[in-house]
Amino acid sequence: MIRLPLRILLVEDLETDAVLIKRKIAKIVEAPEIEVVDNLEDCKHMLINFVPDVIISDYNLPTCTGMEVLELALDIDSSVTFIFLTGTINDEELAAHTILAGGSGYILKKHMDVLDEKLEPLLKKVVFTMVAKKDIREQIRNNKIAVNQIYNYLDSLKADNKEQRENIGKIRESMGQFKTGDNDRKA
Repeated sequence: MIRLPLRILLVEDLETDAVLIKRKIAKIVEAPEIEVVDNLEDCKHMLINFVPDVIISDYNLPTCTGMEVLELALDIDSSVTFIFLTGTINDEELAAHTILAGGSGYILKKHMDVLDEKLEPLLKKVVFTMVAKKDIREQIRNNKIAVNQIYNYLDSLKADNKEQRENIGKIRESMGQFKTGDNDRKA
């Protein structure tokens, strides 16, 4: 049993699968904090404000693909662990592509009955990394939230003239000096 609390973002559109996945996670994580979303907009909101330790995502979603979720996640936090849990990946080439694109692993939904056994080693790896950073973990999370919210605000600004656009660029550049390797955002 993993005793360290884990923040998990579950990207899943089927409520029955989400309930089952949450039950399986509860078998291996003592205190999971799980948020469920099914689209990119909600996913972005959770990545900015919830800052998960791990993302578990279906591949086929109603409004996007798991690869789009992965790209968004890596854009916001390049160090986040991303696990595909899907019935779609049935060929080795697509599975390899997900890993090469930055996914940390994948599990087929046909193994849902033993999901806890398949997921446990992947989550233990996340915990191992978290324990190594234990002293600064919450500070890093709070800093990521603040930086993400600032970037989100800057993205929402509508620069009316060249000077304003240049100033926004300078702010982004200055903020880049304060980023950690854990949170590389594209400017």
